[in-house]
Amino acid sequence: MTPVESLGFAHFLSQTDAVGRAVLALLLVLSVASWYLILTKSVRGWLARRRAAAFLKRFWDAESLAQAMQLAAQGGADDAFAALAREAHAAADSVQDGRARLAAAGGTTEYLVRVLRNRINQETARVEHGLAMLASAGSVSPYVGLFGTVWAIYHALVSIGLSGQGTLDKVAGPVGEALIMTALGLAVAIPAVLAYNFFTRRNRVWLAELDAFAHDLLNLLSTGSMSAVPVRGR
Repeated sequence: MTPVESLGFAHFLSQTDAVGRAVLALLLVLSVASWYLILTKSVRGWLARRRAAAFLKRFWDAESLAQAMQLAAQGGADDAFAALAREAHAAADSVQDGRARLAAAGGTTEYLVRVLRNRINQETARVEHGLAMLASAGSVSPYVGLFGTVWAIYHALVSIGLSGQGTLDKVAGPVGEALIMTALGLAVAIPAVLAYNFFTRRNRVWLAELDAFAHDLLNLLSTGSMSAVPVRGR
């Protein structure tokens, strides 16, 4: 094996010290966590959109409000739009039956608005789960890689000082370590930042659609007629 061939990643691992290995381990943890969130949130978001589209089509094709709410009752717990309709309908029924006298003391409409808003807040917390981790990985990883770079350059300078010669064989390993640390930091940060921006925009659109559906539900439950829904919902 030639000297050039020996300067691979295995050589890098054998030459780095405990601090370098700790930096590598931290970057590995951040990378695994980021990709886990990217994959799981992508799949869950795609499935949620499919469920929502199917439910909304059946909901707005219903012939009456009772039939629409029956479809909502049949929806799964992971269907955000069906869950919103179920909670709103349950709240309206509790007001009519007198089971929510204190909660609805400010008015039936205000009570329904609070119920709808509370459900949307719960959905907001659900879809934003993991975004803080992606943001942290995207912002911290370059600095972790930079720290590894500085540490490796320090090793290169120490090696030159001890040998008294700045030959390639003395500095190639530490300089290669510095470049690898920089590259790994960027490799972790770039996907995390792109994913964070993508999920943030997707969540904003998703919650806006859910908020619009909440307004339609409020009109439906206040009037008791499907004809009260604007053209947007139907």
